Amino acid sequence: MNLKRAILALGLIFSVILIAPAQQFKALVFSKTAGFRHQSIPEAVAALKKMGKTEVFSVYTTEDASEFTDEKLAKYDVVILTTTTGTIFNDEQKAAFQRFVQSGKGVVGIHSATDTEYQWPWYNDMIGAYFLSHPAQQTLRLEVVDQNHPSTWHLPKNWMFTDELYEFKDINPDIKVLIKADESTYKVARGNGDNHPMAWYHEFDGGRVFYTALGHVEAAWEDPVFLKHVYGGIWYAATGHPFK
Repeated sequence: MNLKRAILALGLIFSVILIAPAQQFKALVFSKTAGFRHQSIPEAVAALKKMGKTEVFSVYTTEDASEFTDEKLAKYDVVILTTTTGTIFNDEQKAAFQRFVQSGKGVVGIHSATDTEYQWPWYNDMIGAYFLSHPAQQTLRLEVVDQNHPSTWHLPKNWMFTDELYEFKDINPDIKVLIKADESTYKVARGNGDNHPMAWYHEFDGGRVFYTALGHVEAAWEDPVFLKHVYGGIWYAATGHPFK
């Protein structure tokens, strides 16, 4: 009787393995901070883990930069820099990260990923800009200028949103802007004028990069429209599927 039960149990386990869905891709969610630490990081990490289950991709979360070696990064298709700040990599880790991108992999930057690694020119070019300033949290009109990207397919031309609204310096002229802030609809700090990017993508150094400045407030990580925006960027960076 015990033998029959053991055989049945093994059969059930084997069946579960057979029907378990294959993962589309593997993502490293990295949320290390060496500067300001956002309160929304736990919500962001939890939402990305849940997203992985819903959208069928593998998620590994860490704040340990020792994950940035050639051997360890080879396991992943995309690195998601989740509200990182400050100087978070040493020289060896920087070199491994560069080789990861150069091998054709993807990077996603969320919110303060642009408030990171100010002394690393490659990073500036890769992420697309550096943080300059922000006013108080406000509601504004976001203008979706490119609806032909997976992160914006679902968005209206005019998207009303409430968040901490980043302004930028050292903007890479090669980024492809997806969403702009309409500065006439809110009170700016310094401002970027008519060309105020809030989300963008580009191919860079062999890899693919997507960035969104949104995601400061905890409520954003419960907003299905925002989460779909983030997932579209992840899917693009991880897979490189054509989208036009």
